Amino acid sequence: MSFFEALMLLCFGAAWPFSIYKSYRSRQNSGKSVFFLGIVLIGYISGIIHKIFYNFDPVIYLYGLNGIMVSMDMILYFRNRRYERLDNTASYR
Repeated sequence: MSFFEALMLLCFGAAWPFSIYKSYRSRQNSGKSVFFLGIVLIGYISGIIHKIFYNFDPVIYLYGLNGIMVSMDMILYFRNRRYERLDNTASYR
């Protein structure tokens, strides 16, 4: 297991709960990019695939945890987009 790989995933993973909380509470997507979230998710999935086929070790769980958190942020992105659209249509009435 690579100490530095685990440290990188822990550092990246520490930011996701704050992003998820902000998305959940604000119900807005300001500053968010679903394209960026998708690229990050593909990166985590690639890391999981690499661990499965070439170098299986416990770091795979950090990739999985981070992937779950990015997925949650993506779900909130689409939820918030729906809220923003509903707010915009209500303001026209």
